[in-house]
Amino acid sequence: MPMSNRRKPLIAVAAALVAMASAPALAIKPFSADYAANYKGMEATATMSLASKGNERWEYRLDLAGMGAEMAQSTVFEVHDGQWRPISSTDSQRGTNGLAAMLVKRKAVTANYDWNQGVARWTGDVKPDRAGPVALQAGDLDGMLMNLVLVRDVAAGKPLDYRLVEDGRAKRQQFTVAGEETIAVAGKSHKATRVVRKDGKREIIAWVVDGLPVPARVLQRRDGKDDIDLRLTAVK
Repeated sequence: MPMSNRRKPLIAVAAALVAMASAPALAIKPFSADYAANYKGMEATATMSLASKGNERWEYRLDLAGMGAEMAQSTVFEVHDGQWRPISSTDSQRGTNGLAAMLVKRKAVTANYDWNQGVARWTGDVKPDRAGPVALQAGDLDGMLMNLVLVRDVAAGKPLDYRLVEDGRAKRQQFTVAGEETIAVAGKSHKATRVVRKDGKREIIAWVVDGLPVPARVLQRRDGKDDIDLRLTAVK
């Protein structure tokens, strides 16, 4: 999700878990969600969308642009034995002019999750030691797919403990429920569950509203300062 030198689970916001292997799959429905975004003080707009590609495959993507900054992330995933698993993903960003040209490093990375071979590999702007292969396990997710899984698992009251396979490595991603808050979406107030993940100097906070397919807000912080803030404005 975000525009950084290393891809971060947008809103990075979420995760996949071993317990997910026994969780029933929920119905998947297409949607398009609009966000107001702020990246290091630069105002932007973003869209998250989910569309069917047929044969139990779906594409989930995030497109963000504003003040000379452009970022796009996508994942193609499939429903296999009732579970969601990534097939491929892309992550690109660039700053075309102004402040964005200085703050946003141009990059493009593609990931391939080969479940027949049981490994994931990365190509593009990646270091040799981050190209893989990384062995896959049942329940593994990529950063984008975690957003969908996080919202699903919060609604179901499931543990928010996941194994993320991204950037040439696998690592645990654990979110904790930090209470409920009232949050505004399109001028209407909603009760939201706030979930938090801390990883060294990085922190991700997501506000999940029952009935919405994406987080109502995602805030990513670095070194105690706001880095990226996404606020939902509409869902279609």
